[in-house]
Amino acid sequence: MEDKDLITEYLHGDEKSLEALIAKYLKPVYGFVYGYVNNPADAQDITQETFLKMWRNIKKFDREKNFKSWLFSIAKNTSIDFLRKRKTVPFSSFEGEEGYNPLMESLTDPSLSSWDMAAAKEKRAEIDSAKKKIPEKYQKVVYLYNDKDMNFREISEFLGESINTVKSRYKRALAQLKILLGPNGPKIRKNGKNN
Repeated sequence: MEDKDLITEYLHGDEKSLEALIAKYLKPVYGFVYGYVNNPADAQDITQETFLKMWRNIKKFDREKNFKSWLFSIAKNTSIDFLRKRKTVPFSSFEGEEGYNPLMESLTDPSLSSWDMAAAKEKRAEIDSAKKKIPEKYQKVVYLYNDKDMNFREISEFLGESINTVKSRYKRALAQLKILLGPNGPKIRKNGKNN
């Protein structure tokens, strides 16, 4: 179901539609926020605050616009505000009466073994280190396209840049990263899948 349909159903009283919307974007938003703050606890707090802001403002959202871009704008602004103020929001706000927290449960991935996680972490650290050496304007495009699964049009809207500028920055970023990572280094793949 498309985002705008889920929003419409939620606004007509279907709570499950909001849960589906949160489930769809929880991990991508958390990953995006983590890229800003580089701290799991802070990223959890900011992610929670992002979804609280989304929930408070969803009635005002223009359904003709792209929901994903709107949500990631909230996440970006919330991350920046957090870094300025260092103010946290308790993650427990999403707990139900029985103490179950769907946000916390969704943040862990039980399908990965500790060996897989260690190998992935090592590759990710190598790629992240290389990304820090390229200009920030390139870093943002690579991050949004590869890790957050945003397309060039969505990135263009999100950054307020032309789509041709975004595509050009992505190509230049990849060329610089290939040099930095070397021929035997990990390869960058879309959706954060690195080899």
